[in-house]
Amino acid sequence: MVGNGKMNPSSEAEERGMKSLLKWAAKYGIEVSESCSSLGLGHCLGVSWFPGAGGRGVAALRPISKGELLLKVPKSALITTDSLLSRDETLSLALKAHPSHSSTQVDYAIWAAQKAVAKAKYEWEQAFTLMKELKLKPPLLTFRAWIWATGTISSRTLHIPWDEAGCLCPVGDLFNYAAPTEDPDSFENVENWQNEHAKDDLDIHHSQRLTDGGYEEDVAAYCFYAKKNYNVGEQVLLSYGTYTNLELLEYYGFLLEDNPNEKVFIPLDLDMYSLSCWPKESLYIHQNGRPSFALMCALRLWATPLQQRKSIGHLAYSGCPISKGNEIYVMKWIGKKCDALLKEIPTSVEEDKSLVHLMDKMEEYENLGEWVKKASAVFGGEFGDNNILKAAYGVEGDDELTSLVRTKMLIDRWKLAVQWRLMYKTVVARCISYCTDIVNSLSTQ
Repeated sequence: MVGNGKMNPSSEAEERGMKSLLKWAAKYGIEVSESCSSLGLGHCLGVSWFPGAGGRGVAALRPISKGELLLKVPKSALITTDSLLSRDETLSLALKAHPSHSSTQVDYAIWAAQKAVAKAKYEWEQAFTLMKELKLKPPLLTFRAWIWATGTISSRTLHIPWDEAGCLCPVGDLFNYAAPTEDPDSFENVENWQNEHAKDDLDIHHSQRLTDGGYEEDVAAYCFYAKKNYNVGEQVLLSYGTYTNLELLEYYGFLLEDNPNEKVFIPLDLDMYSLSCWPKESLYIHQNGRPSFALMCALRLWATPLQQRKSIGHLAYSGCPISKGNEIYVMKWIGKKCDALLKEIPTSVEEDKSLVHLMDKMEEYENLGEWVKKASAVFGGEFGDNNILKAAYGVEGDDELTSLVRTKMLIDRWKLAVQWRLMYKTVVARCISYCTDIVNSLSTQ
């Protein structure tokens, strides 16, 4: 995706805010520049807008090579617990008085969301007295404000070695996310880069840092490196770590349509877990629909008669098929389990695709009420019982514009939930196809 060299054209205020941020960044030693065509970062990057690919992001202003230093943020610009406490005596004294404040699948997805809300409410209640002592304004004491603040911080925190709470890295948090992948050539590429460019004292720590970034003591700065080659105008992406779509949605508020680290867990019997020496989190379906190595090993052993497990169990633990019959049985079992999962979900893959498509077309309608009417006619059950629309229109005292903005925001969140369940069902359907193909292939041998 190539950026247009500008910030979001619909938000002049955002561009002014970005210029203010870069002016502040320059004051603290972050290399930035400002021209009529772009908001520059260092000598090779610019803040740009990427419609459909994360929105605001970082674009390459010239060709960039893998392993090249992209951005260096000095320690003095990092926002840490220590730096805040040293600048704000009131905050420091208040925290000392409250030492307990630390700095730190479909059913499963529902549980994860409920757990996140409960955790947020508990933390808000625990921090409420402290916030009042800091004399924060009433709007900043609300649970909604707490959710915004904690979400903003947690989604932008970077690791630093001297503080377990991490740090905020101004300007460095402008990069959008790219999922880490197991590139078979990655180690070879790093090795070649070392041979061509590295100094004699370049060690394994430096070779690992080339693909993302980290704090470097020798330069007292947080440094970001290119994880691949980039052409002019291309969006420069960094990895925040390995996340499933549910984790991305929970921690960062977005998901990836093609996430190589996506996992789908299927319910297993207790005896299957007891037979396995692998942790539960390793027993899953890959994004491409294939069962994980650990899941196949566990199920092959489970499908083996009890009296034979000791003699041939080593085959299962090494990842080898035990027999044709055993393999067919396991694949049929997985396929039936996945089929049952899909049947338990009220909507089909096609219905979810249609709903997402309709949500994408929302801007084409003259007013939101017209869109809601159309959507209700097509997806009566989904809309009739949906609390999102009730929440949007059910707040007393709101004017029409406020209700419109709230409804749009809630529908955007709803869309993310529908997209997640669509991707979940897509992986499950891929698994069914994969298992069916294996069974058919083995049956004809």
